[in-house]
Amino acid sequence: MNALVPLPVLLPLCATGLSLAFGTRLKQLQRLISVAVLTAVLGLSATLMIAADMRGPLTVHLGDFAPPLGITLVADRLSGLMLTVSSAVTLCVLVYSLGQGMADREEETPVAVFHPAYLILVAGVSCTFLAGDLVNLYVGFEIMLVASFVLLTLGGTGPRIRAGSTYVIISLFSSMLFLTAIAMTYAATGTANFAQLAGRLTGLPLGVQTLIQAMLLTVFAIKAAVFPLAAWLPDSYPTAPAPVTAVFAGLLTKVGVYCMLRTETLLFPGNRLGDLLMAAALASMVVGILGAVAQTDLKRLLSFTLISHIGYMVFGIGLATRDAYGGAIVYVAHHITVQTTLFLVAGLIERRSGTTELTRIGGLAKAAPLLAALFFVPAMNLAGIPPLSGFIGKLGLMRAGVADGGVWAWILVIGSAVTSLLTLYVMAKVWNLAFWRAAPPGQAATGTVLEADSDEDDDGDEGPDRIPGTGDEPVRPRHQPAGRAVAATLHGHAVTTTTKLPLPMTGATAATVALGLAFTVFAGPLTSYTDRAAAELIARAPYVQAVLGR
Repeated sequence: MNALVPLPVLLPLCATGLSLAFGTRLKQLQRLISVAVLTAVLGLSATLMIAADMRGPLTVHLGDFAPPLGITLVADRLSGLMLTVSSAVTLCVLVYSLGQGMADREEETPVAVFHPAYLILVAGVSCTFLAGDLVNLYVGFEIMLVASFVLLTLGGTGPRIRAGSTYVIISLFSSMLFLTAIAMTYAATGTANFAQLAGRLTGLPLGVQTLIQAMLLTVFAIKAAVFPLAAWLPDSYPTAPAPVTAVFAGLLTKVGVYCMLRTETLLFPGNRLGDLLMAAALASMVVGILGAVAQTDLKRLLSFTLISHIGYMVFGIGLATRDAYGGAIVYVAHHITVQTTLFLVAGLIERRSGTTELTRIGGLAKAAPLLAALFFVPAMNLAGIPPLSGFIGKLGLMRAGVADGGVWAWILVIGSAVTSLLTLYVMAKVWNLAFWRAAPPGQAATGTVLEADSDEDDDGDEGPDRIPGTGDEPVRPRHQPAGRAVAATLHGHAVTTTTKLPLPMTGATAATVALGLAFTVFAGPLTSYTDRAAAELIARAPYVQAVLGR
């Protein structure tokens, strides 16, 4: 069984080479390879999760080199659950992207880059979850960075390049800080292996321990978009294509949360920085949800709710009790699924109505009842309406806070309740504007957004008489697929009208909705599993013994 541990990383990397080899010449085969590999990764991840729960942590020392020389991969209960949920979500998003026809747009480029970049991203995420040392964790981050920059700038439009540049600058800064932290750790302990560090860090002076812990937390807080290190996110994610935004919002920030969970429990027990984490959690909740209240664009609104709900997970990490860790793990799994679903629905709304600006759309509950249902269920789940999984995760965290009884714990309990109510308000606002009210005057015909002139970097060509956002801009649709197609101007958007969204897009979105509901249906087994995962994290001994053999 241990031999299966590297496969979630190796399979996507090997498939990347095949995907690049086929390129645009055999597009159908390229797509088939991607879907087949991600399906296999999902099966492997579920197998590892079950095996880790039954047998304890599974380990592999690549090349049979023992720590600290070799590369160690470890699959325990936490990493097994994260792998399984992330694999299911990435498979659904891939199917969605195929329905959207994203890969077809790559015919303009020398090689079809979407599938290879996406597979590399999956490999990087898997490598991060399985990493048994700081160096391999850094490698996983860099793999994700390379792939995410390609996906974020797909199409080469002006706003995407600008957003991608910001994302890369922030990521490179965090990578430099991460490398510095790794160098300091190795210089102080002589190893970067997690299991060995668990025993050696405690022998360092308290100031050195705290400095290393603070540096690692800063790196992971940037990745997780914890306030005040989250300013880059609302401007970076909304510009990307819908499936890319969905997988970024659902997965990449949770990688940072996972790393915080792993290092705070395994390397730095004792919760020395617990008050700081809880202060950051409260700030993330409040600032994020207030930012969402102020937004009228759906993608930006969801980006701010993402920042806000990261605060719930950091709340659990800051409390540092078994119940708190269990609640945080439940909420991570829930949020990966629900946040991905909401961004996929935002993509469907954009294709249907030509925009995600809530002031310019309406009447979708009557015009597209299936789309309304696909939004309503995850929206209520995010708001924490009983008995959905969002309520279960929040209730677990709030009960842990009450049991703790500290001042910060009670403040976070109140902040969690207020944030949940404001989230419900935000979701109700989206529902009322986009779905429940009548369509506003001048709303574009239902259709599929192909390109936005505002996405083109045409600053030098507009001239004084071409003012962006007035509807005066020329429409230059890039594609005209078969079927009913009418070019229309919508504040610079070229729209191709259609009466039916692609089945793979709605099917993939429905699958993520069903996955979120499955967390509710199987809440008992899920919470039992996360409780065992939390106990394993606190114990530390099972992980250390599995890696070091003693």
